[in-house]
Amino acid sequence: MNCKRNRSLSTVTARLKGCFMLLLLPLLYTACDQTYTPKPRGYFQITFPKREYRVFDQPGYPYTFEYPVYANIVKDSLFFGEKTENPFWINVEFPSLNGKIYMSYKEIGKGENDFQKLVNDAFKMTYKHTYKAEYIEEKSIGNHDNHIYGLFYDVGGNAASAKQFYVTDSVKHFLRGALYFDAAPNADSLAPVHKFLQEDMLHLVETLKWR
Repeated sequence: MNCKRNRSLSTVTARLKGCFMLLLLPLLYTACDQTYTPKPRGYFQITFPKREYRVFDQPGYPYTFEYPVYANIVKDSLFFGEKTENPFWINVEFPSLNGKIYMSYKEIGKGENDFQKLVNDAFKMTYKHTYKAEYIEEKSIGNHDNHIYGLFYDVGGNAASAKQFYVTDSVKHFLRGALYFDAAPNADSLAPVHKFLQEDMLHLVETLKWR
């Protein structure tokens, strides 16, 4: 009796397993037939302020320009831990966008500030990012009526500073600007902010005047 009962249980178990496999096969076929498409990485949407400008025109400074109303001008006494060589170094800070433009001014012919050396130094400071840059594009900028001549650098990839420029009259004044963010460099997430602030940087150059 026990052997007969065991055989009956084995038969029922085998049939149940067979039914289960028949039900499972269509599900396995459907799962294998589907193609997985990874979703693109998402970033927070940024609401940009309305463009409006005001004039930086402080007594004693060798330059004036227009800058956004959503930015602050802060005098810089230290540049990456080192004392600035004159009192005309400033930062254009964008608190709502967590970024700033470091602007360093040098007087051509004073001390070691030979014109060609200043141009070479600006070139070297930009191209030191090449190990992380996907590309570096140069664009001529300036305002000939105001004796403003220079280059704007667009540095692609995860470089520390993706937007840089220098402008000069090639006789007395030399001004360099570099945009940095208080965040890890990420070309994808910062792309909209770079594009937005690049227009402000170019506006600054276009409205720049020497004294």
